[in-house]
Amino acid sequence: MIYAVIPAGGSGTRLWPLSRAGHPKFLHPLTGTAASLLQATVDRLGPLTTPERTLVVTGAAHVTAVARQLSVLPEENILVEPSPRDSCAAIALAAAVIARREPTAVMGSFAADHLIGDPERWRETVRQAVRGAEQGLLMTVGITPTRAETGYGYLETGAPAGDGPLRPVAEFKEKPSADVAEAYLRSGRHLWNASMFVWRVDVFLAELARQQPALHAGIAAIAGAWGTEDQDDVLGTVWPTLPKISVDYAVMEGAATAGKVATVPGDFGWNDVGDFHTLGEVLPADQDGNVVLGGDAKPGVLLRDSANLVVVPYSGRLVATVGVRDLIVVDTPDALLVCPRDRAQDVKKIVDELKERGEEGLV
Repeated sequence: MIYAVIPAGGSGTRLWPLSRAGHPKFLHPLTGTAASLLQATVDRLGPLTTPERTLVVTGAAHVTAVARQLSVLPEENILVEPSPRDSCAAIALAAAVIARREPTAVMGSFAADHLIGDPERWRETVRQAVRGAEQGLLMTVGITPTRAETGYGYLETGAPAGDGPLRPVAEFKEKPSADVAEAYLRSGRHLWNASMFVWRVDVFLAELARQQPALHAGIAAIAGAWGTEDQDDVLGTVWPTLPKISVDYAVMEGAATAGKVATVPGDFGWNDVGDFHTLGEVLPADQDGNVVLGGDAKPGVLLRDSANLVVVPYSGRLVATVGVRDLIVVDTPDALLVCPRDRAQDVKKIVDELKERGEEGLV
């Protein structure tokens, strides 16, 4: 049994107006079932761990909702970050808390807002990564690319070591241009970086200390007070001083250069639910290619001569379309979004403009 860490942060701006800062996408049922993305993540981890070994790191604004959705988790396993400091601080805090319980434990870090089409194949890939972690490697779960995707980072891999599936990671690559993405796809050496990590907590914390000594010192101070009456005071004082940086930049890139990172290629129907278009690609559609979220709600939707729509009716009123195709329609009580599916990534620009206008209540 591994320890599972689920970073649950962000606001999912490309899924606005459904996903908001106060109720982000991982709390929504975007799985094609009644389960939220967060609940589906915990369920998927069930055969690999236990509720006692599952930790969620989330913001203060989301603690109540997370606890309500994950009532099987012990209360002390929901770690609260006072403010967003990006993924490294959140994951390092969980690693340090786990290390206090079990100094050489293997932990896996898995985002709260991903969809996995084949959970058993995913679990087998994670089990293979655990074997690498037990050898002292910092492991990632790489995704075998199915297209020349420009929206993801990549892992450049070397030749497999031995007969197993593990491949050394030579370098982390930024999101590429279209031409570079095509070259990555043809090479057979590049995997999508899904930011799924597996390692021994002592190995990770040692590497954090080597590359990010200030961040490590802050996390160590917080962990030292964890579970004591000084916990909240130390957390509130030290947390705002921690560098705001992702774990990829802070640790994994430098560790790869030092030959300490390996990956296991995975092919299990992964999707990061980045926008409504990609959500429409992975959820069940009707015979005309229309995907409706919350389709059982009344009065729901009425679609006539319409195709390839993604419709999200959350306002409580009827959403009707006639003679349209390739659109996203998201109806909430205080905001209505309509856009072409091929402009789904641009929804973030609406959120940015609302912030500039000071309309924080809508974001």
